[in-house]
Amino acid sequence: MRNTKTPTLEAIRPSFGSSLKVSRYENASNNLIPNWHFHPEMEIVYVNGGSGKRHIGNHISYYSDGDLLFIGANLPHFGFTDRLTGNKSEVVIQVKEDFLGPDFFDVPEMQSIKQLFLRGKQGIAFHQETMSRMGPRLERLETLEPYARLMEFLRILKDLADANDYTVLNVDQVVLESKPQDTERLDTIYGFVSNEFKRPISLSEVAQLVNMTPPAFSRYFKNKTNKTFTQFVNEYRLVHASKLLMEEQRSITDICFDCGFNNFSHFSKKFKAYTGKNPSDYRNELKKVYT
Repeated sequence: MRNTKTPTLEAIRPSFGSSLKVSRYENASNNLIPNWHFHPEMEIVYVNGGSGKRHIGNHISYYSDGDLLFIGANLPHFGFTDRLTGNKSEVVIQVKEDFLGPDFFDVPEMQSIKQLFLRGKQGIAFHQETMSRMGPRLERLETLEPYARLMEFLRILKDLADANDYTVLNVDQVVLESKPQDTERLDTIYGFVSNEFKRPISLSEVAQLVNMTPPAFSRYFKNKTNKTFTQFVNEYRLVHASKLLMEEQRSITDICFDCGFNNFSHFSKKFKAYTGKNPSDYRNELKKVYT
């Protein structure tokens, strides 16, 4: 089903006596947020195990064996887990940038955390070492009384700020604007691609979907995402292909065509350019890791 509504602005309501909202989901489907959405709160997401897709700002990638993300305020994103993710649990922490007052993080002792907030506006994915250290602490947050939770959260922010094993996801510093008109259009486009990427999609078809001419749509999409529409669709297909290569034992040729590519040589070339490996090597390396 296509998502055509403007992204829902989540109403973040911390529990009484707390300035941050901590949610833990033992069942991934309980936190299913399939639409393109944003909110004024920063968000830390810890996915314990499993595999899924990151779609944050202009960035699309695939994670395996869990994930730890820092998402800045108003940075559009999709949810990260669903019924097929296979994770054990998910912790989501949502808090406003000024949750301790407008000037708290301006003092010298807080400069590293303030820089974390700034990097977070591009989206951050932390690597295995930091995820392994921080994951259990994030999972324990909800069990602490409010004062202890706040103190531990500040320590977590400091440790994340000092970590050096991370990837900034939107490295071009271009993120999607969160104006209602833009997010409604982009939500429509992204929802359409997620449902139709297995077949050829013409520029005129998607332009008509948002009531624009093809040239106007091309300019608009490049301006908002810093990618051409063709680049975006191909990246979506490649992310899906990487998922199938890990999870299914079908032939690479079948996966190629199932992901919307109609030429195997073109698929292999694009896959290597995107991942650094050809599809066969990519699958073989995954087998070494997970067997």
